[in-house]
Amino acid sequence: MINAVVHADYSQKGAPIRVAFFDDRIEIENPGILLPGLTVEDMLQGVSKLRNRIIARVFRELDFVEQWGSGVPRIFKEAESLGLPEPKIIEVGMRVRVIVYLLESIKIGTNGLTTGRVESWLESWLESQIATKVIILLLKNDAGKAELASGLGHKTESEELNKQIKRLLELDYIEMTIPEKPKSSKQKYRLTTKGKAFLGKEARKDRE
Repeated sequence: MINAVVHADYSQKGAPIRVAFFDDRIEIENPGILLPGLTVEDMLQGVSKLRNRIIARVFRELDFVEQWGSGVPRIFKEAESLGLPEPKIIEVGMRVRVIVYLLESIKIGTNGLTTGRVESWLESWLESQIATKVIILLLKNDAGKAELASGLGHKTESEELNKQIKRLLELDYIEMTIPEKPKSSKQKYRLTTKGKAFLGKEARKDRE
């Protein structure tokens, strides 16, 4: 998804990024063919050409992009480590499609259960990104909700931020600086030993 957003050709009006779920695969498609001189083989070797430099820089500053050209090799490496079939990258008309295969096919019915599972998975993925970002922010300094919201790029404290703070407290990844007064206006949060260990684990995974 990050690759699709960063590399989409936004000059193609009415051509959105598409995500399609099938019983055996997930397809993510963005408008815009590969830039001249760039091949799929190049991408697998870590070669990258930026179509949207400002978007790419913002994603890099938010730590969603580790380094230029690392995304595609990581996708293939992770699929291999999970025992999944090798993903495919193909050009379809004026679009690029990335196909990620599932380990096992899921029978799609008409009762909406499969859709619910997909939505739940997406929600969990998005939540984990916010939670991880909160942990990273707290690594630098203790912070209150307003400071965390600002660090996430939000103008105000959101319901989702409150939900993730509550979740991190329950997991013992963070703790209150004034636990005896949970609703204090001066309340801040800090990382626990468990939270720091989690962050160290994620850093090791990135290096691997």
